[in-house]
Amino acid sequence: MSLETEVKIHIPDLSPVQTQLITFGAVCTKTRIFERNLRYDFPGQTLAQQGGLLRLRQDSRARVTYKGVAPQISDQTRTLLELETEVNDFDTMDTIFRKLGLEVQLIYEKFRTTYEYADTEIVLDEMPFGNFIEIEGSPNAIENVLGQLGLRDKKRILSSYVAVFEQVKTALGLRFRDLSFDNFAGVSVPAAIFEHIR
Repeated sequence: MSLETEVKIHIPDLSPVQTQLITFGAVCTKTRIFERNLRYDFPGQTLAQQGGLLRLRQDSRARVTYKGVAPQISDQTRTLLELETEVNDFDTMDTIFRKLGLEVQLIYEKFRTTYEYADTEIVLDEMPFGNFIEIEGSPNAIENVLGQLGLRDKKRILSSYVAVFEQVKTALGLRFRDLSFDNFAGVSVPAAIFEHIR
């Protein structure tokens, strides 16, 4: 069992941040890779009502993750309980979840590049609705990295990507369920939307 403390910031162009990370000596631990995620819940939304989520992710490997509410609260970072394990077969795990009565509530996609630097994990995420930097580590390490990158005063987003997606859908009147690149093809998401997302 572990606690995950993180912050994310909308960055329209990730290239300058990536250049800074390389200049600082950050280690790229995972080159840009496509991720496909399935988020599950029971028909009555039991997990969501309890503040939890169950996710099956496929990138270079398959993993099951449970995230739940943690007792730590901050207006600068987000902390969650996180349990994760690798599984051998994505499709078999999906079938097991469905046989247990879970339903796929959402499919979401992204491209992710991962770095390690100054006691943090830094991911550059290309989401269908925009680009983000997400920094995970202790609150002090996160603040240190934000300062080095010149991002300390930028608008912080403490919501999950799924919660951000729901707010983007509402703001733009979008009707589709899944957070996919195909669904967002031709959709322009103004950067100003992210200024109102917590």
